[in-house]
Amino acid sequence: MPLSLSGSLVSTAWLATHLDDPKLVILDGSFKLPGVMPIASDDFAERHIPGARFFDIDAVADHETALPHMLPSAAAFERHASELGISNDSVVVVYDTPGLMSAGRVWWTLRTFGHKQVAILDGGLKKWLADGYAVTNEVTAPASTRFRASFDPAAVRSKGEVRDNLESRAEQLIDARSASRFAAKEKESRPGLRSGHIPGSLNLPFNLLTNPETGEIIPVADIRRVFETAGLDFSQPVIASCGSGVTAAALAFGLHLAGKNDVAIYDGAWTEWGQPGDTPVETGNGGDGK
Repeated sequence: MPLSLSGSLVSTAWLATHLDDPKLVILDGSFKLPGVMPIASDDFAERHIPGARFFDIDAVADHETALPHMLPSAAAFERHASELGISNDSVVVVYDTPGLMSAGRVWWTLRTFGHKQVAILDGGLKKWLADGYAVTNEVTAPASTRFRASFDPAAVRSKGEVRDNLESRAEQLIDARSASRFAAKEKESRPGLRSGHIPGSLNLPFNLLTNPETGEIIPVADIRRVFETAGLDFSQPVIASCGSGVTAAALAFGLHLAGKNDVAIYDGAWTEWGQPGDTPVETGNGGDGK
């Protein structure tokens, strides 16, 4: 039977069963903030799920801007995906080391460029190791394929669109950063950024979507509950943001699991908005997001 996905989340047992399927592409999308050592690619070189390829969020990006890991052009993504051995027929499973820190960004990137047969490994490498499955340091270069991208502009918001939304309130804003960063009680790690959040934003730290012990994603009913507790209205569209566009995708993935797909990501995120300038900034616990 041809390999296919039954949903956007797969278990370690499912992945172990299908590990040798030629249609399967496994991507390690682990990411670390600047200055955190060892870097994610070194971790991958030391150990990864057999057959996995490293999806470098900083490399698969727009290098014409000073902002970190912004989405590349469709042509550039086609080249990167082809080099990773991804075709339009591939079934892709993405994981990261803790469970849901950066895997969502890779999932969202693939979907934004038209690839829907992509899922996240529940619990990531943490759960894979806890379940006793093997890892390796062997890296096999994938055979190059041809990937054709189909960009979805509805998946992304620019600074100008977010600024316009401050007036229209057509979309809710929700921020995946920690409560202390959101409220400006903790300074930003990137030099020169102001502290606080986009006016009217809600706050839901991305790590509230996972079990801290296992790295697994919490049940869908609990996902819905934590978003509603944060003030999100499931009947209204959403813009997700964070520090640099990575963990916002964890929120987008959680909302997707809960059946909500009218969610875009502000790709420049706080790294763009928080720079010195005339973008308005709020501090404290935040607004109503409406």
